[in-house]
Parts: sequence; structure tokens; C-alpha cells
Amino acid sequence: MKNKNQYYEQVAKDLLSAVGGSANISSVTHCMTRLRFNLKDESIPNDNDIQSIPGVVGVNRTGGQYQIIIGQTVNKVYDFLLKTGDLTQSSSSEDGLAENLKEKLTFKSIANNILNKLAGCLTPLIPMMVAASVFKMLGAILGPNMLNLIGTKTTLYQLFTFVGDAGFYFLPIVIGYTASKQFNTSRIIAMFLGAIVIDPNLIQIVKAGKPFDIFGVTMPLINYSSTVIPIILAVWVMSYIEQFFKQHTAESISTIMVPTLTIAVMLPIMLCILGPAGNVVGNYICAGILAFGKLGGLPTIIAVGVIGAFWEILVMTGMHLLMLTTMMMIFAQSGHENFVTLGAVAASMSVAGMCLGTALRIKDKDQKALAWSYLIASFVGGVTEPGLYGLAIRYKRPFIGMMVGGFCGGLYAGMTAITAHVMVPVANFLSLTTYVGGQTNNLVNGVISGTIAFVVAAIATYSIGIESKTNKQSNEQIKLVEA
Repeated sequence: MKNKNQYYEQVAKDLLSAVGGSANISSVTHCMTRLRFNLKDESIPNDNDIQSIPGVVGVNRTGGQYQIIIGQTVNKVYDFLLKTGDLTQSSSSEDGLAENLKEKLTFKSIANNILNKLAGCLTPLIPMMVAASVFKMLGAILGPNMLNLIGTKTTLYQLFTFVGDAGFYFLPIVIGYTASKQFNTSRIIAMFLGAIVIDPNLIQIVKAGKPFDIFGVTMPLINYSSTVIPIILAVWVMSYIEQFFKQHTAESISTIMVPTLTIAVMLPIMLCILGPAGNVVGNYICAGILAFGKLGGLPTIIAVGVIGAFWEILVMTGMHLLMLTTMMMIFAQSGHENFVTLGAVAASMSVAGMCLGTALRIKDKDQKALAWSYLIASFVGGVTEPGLYGLAIRYKRPFIGMMVGGFCGGLYAGMTAITAHVMVPVANFLSLTTYVGGQTNNLVNGVISGTIAFVVAAIATYSIGIESKTNKQSNEQIKLVEA
């Protein structure tokens, strides 16, 4: 353990030096596989130098972020990075925040900031949603709709149901916390806002259907449980309001007055303006995608196949987070999704198939062993970046095989019009359980879709062959990535 910690610490030191030190870091976060830096000067880091650091799978510049792909051990490197660089989890200093505020506002910068904030708000939710989805899946498989091993009135079925539902129902509170970190405002007050919008008394008022006002302002009757956008908007606005009261309230009474006044001002803004607006936007997005999936016919079938082919490109650029945001809203509000998820699951299976095809075709023993490890990381661990950057990008031709497999798997999913009933935000074999919850043939066709993507990607990759990489890293460095 000591040797591994020393290794992670050394990686963190090398990365800190390569990006220009703490002084060049405005903020740094991490997702499941990547360190996400917001740098003051993005010209400082050299991509080739960073990719040569043992433990680094790849580098990506997107959405105004400098992203360094580490893999499943990213959290360990992140912890040492914070310690080594004397950084906080949200930002390195107030100077970094001020630097961001001075950034010239353009359409691109605004879009990048929105993407960054969405990623920061939603990526930390993935472990919770994975656990919740597994419990919902167990209830669906063991319940009367499938195996019928437990009845709906048994304590085990009820346990699986309320634990699974809790992961989605209480989203406003959890997102309140993650959003507060992104907008640098009070964690507890932001969570309080999330609790307010799902309070049982407010829900009863909504269900009653009688007019209700907030300080004289009419409140639209909306149920905000399982919503995403309203609380993000509310916390964003709250960050400015809280800061205003902190600056204009005497210190002797700030402990009482700042949180109280912040909530008082936010109540009409959140419940009468931001909440309804965010809910409308979310509903239109969800309804639009669900309607597209229900159209059927050749256009929809091909569209699902295209998503399967190009999904991993979205993953590499970070743009998939926008789609994940939409998928979270759809599953939380509608309980099913029949378009984007189909292609995404097929794409995940195609990465594993590509790894298998490469492992069977490649001759170098060391590289063959790495390809097998990437297959395990993808199919079992649910981490596709090692395969993407270690094989698809490294040798180039496997990328084609992967896209072919994703397209064919998505095509079959679109042809059979299957529906995803559980959001499983992981890219391993468990992603196929997203089709649990409907009719048995829905699950069967879902598994067939994933199998097609896997097998076709493996065959296509093996048939196309492997192309040597121009700029080779040493085998020893690549092995350390999977250490």
C-alpha cells in the first residue's frame, strides 16, 4: 500500500509541475476517470510531456477544461494532488475565481462554462445513481414482472423499491450540495433549498390544486421531486444573493440574518420563477427525446445506430455529459427512455468488443496483455478510457471496428424498439440491466443488442487489423496506467 501511495503521490507531483503549479490552477475536480483542470494559462502544459507521465492514459482539451485521463485510480491521484499543491476541492484560491470572472464573455466561453458547471453538478451523482439503479433492478428482476420470486407486499421487495426510488426522489437535495460546490456558496443552505422543494407539505399543496402564493406572488403548482434543472438554477442565483447579504450585514448578526434573508429572498425567486422555468425546459427536452424515440421507422432506427457509432467520441470530448443530464431528467421524471440510452449502451459494449478484437489480433506479448486488461477494465470495471486511448486512439484502426460494432448494436435496438427502464450510468456489462423492468422480450432484445455490438466490434477490429502508433510510449509506462 505504501508503494502504491508513493506512486500516486509521484504522479500528482509530476502533473502539478506539468500544468504550471498551483499558481496556474483556477480549479480542479475529477470525475470517474479524469482530472478536470480549469487553468489560467492553458498554453503552459505540453500534451506530449503529460502523456509521457506514468499513470496518464491521455489528455483532452474541451469545454474550457484541461482534462487528464487517469482511469479508475483518479480519486487517489486527485487526493495527493490537493495535498501536494495545497489546493481545495473547489478552487486553488480566490485569485483563480477572480481570474475566471474576468474572462471575456463570448458564446463559446458561456457554453464552456455551462458544460463545466453541469459536469461538476452531475458527475458526483453517478455512484449514488448506480447504487439506486441496482436496487431498482433487483426489485424488477425478482418481482412479479419477471422471475416472480418475491411479491410486492414482501419486505424485501419494498426495501428494494424505496431504496431505489430514494436515489432519484431526493435529487434536489443532493444536487443542492454538488451545485453549491460549483457556485462557491453555502452547502447547507443550498441543500435546504433542495429540501424545501420536495417538502411533503409543499407536495400536498400542489396535489390539492388550490391557489397558493409566496409573499403575494402566485406560485405555479409543480412537484419538484426528481427534478434536476430547477435546483441548479436556484443555487446559481442563491450564490449571488448570499454573497450580497454577507457583504452588507454586520458581523454581529450575520450568523442569523444571512441565511434567513437568503432563504426569504430565494423563496419567491425559486418557487415562482426559476423552478417553473427550469421545469418547463426539462419537460420539453424530455418530451422531445421521448417523442423522437416513439416515432419509429427508418429515421429513428438509423439515429439510434448513429448514437451507438459516435457515442464514444462524445465521451472523449466530454460532450456526453449534456446527454447524461437529459437522461437523468428523463429517467427521474418519466421512469424510462427509448432513444439515447439504446445507442449509448451499444457503444459501451462495442468498446469491450474492440478490446477483445485487438487482444486477439495484436502480436506483441506486452501489448496483448494490456489489451486483455483493457477488456476487463471496460467489460467488468465500466471504464472505457483505457481502451479508447490505449487502443482505439493508439492504433487508430480499432476505432473503426468499435464504431461499426456500436452502429450495428444500436441499429438492432432501434429495430426492436426496446425501452430502457433503469438508468445505469456505468459502461460495463451491468449497463444491459437498463432494459429490466418491462416485458421479458424487452430485456432479451436489449441483451441481444449489446451482444451484437460486442461481437461485431470484435470481429470488425480483428478483420481490419492493427495499425502501429507513430509516437510510442514505453511499455513500462503504459503498464503503470493499469497498476
